[in-house]
Amino acid sequence: MADRQRGVPDDWTPHHRDDGERLGWIRPDGDAWTAIDVLGREVAASVEWLDAEEALEQRGLAFLAEPWMLERDDRGPVRVRLVEVTPARIVVKVDDYGDMSRPHEGIVLPWPLPAQLRPPREGDPDGYTLTR
Repeated sequence: MADRQRGVPDDWTPHHRDDGERLGWIRPDGDAWTAIDVLGREVAASVEWLDAEEALEQRGLAFLAEPWMLERDDRGPVRVRLVEVTPARIVVKVDDYGDMSRPHEGIVLPWPLPAQLRPPREGDPDGYTLTR
């Protein structure tokens, strides 16, 4: 039975770095394996177990510290930072550029990574200018 609250099926095996930090999961894929990162994205499909581990280790976690763009229906995209990533939810905040005095409200999104949350593209607002 799948763990619905956490969003990860029981047959997914967590894969961790040497320091214990979870990099993602490896799930059965027929006679092979598929690597899934912590955002729920497929990293490598239909590969051998060791190749799935290697794919997760190569992906790493650095992307979690990068800026992301949140698409909004009523306005253009806004630059955000990931605050929390679990199999239950993803929480982001509008990028405050390190201003610790600026209050922030977490925006809760579903897991796995929803389409409205994406890496920045050329032409996206950068937060330093009013328009691009």
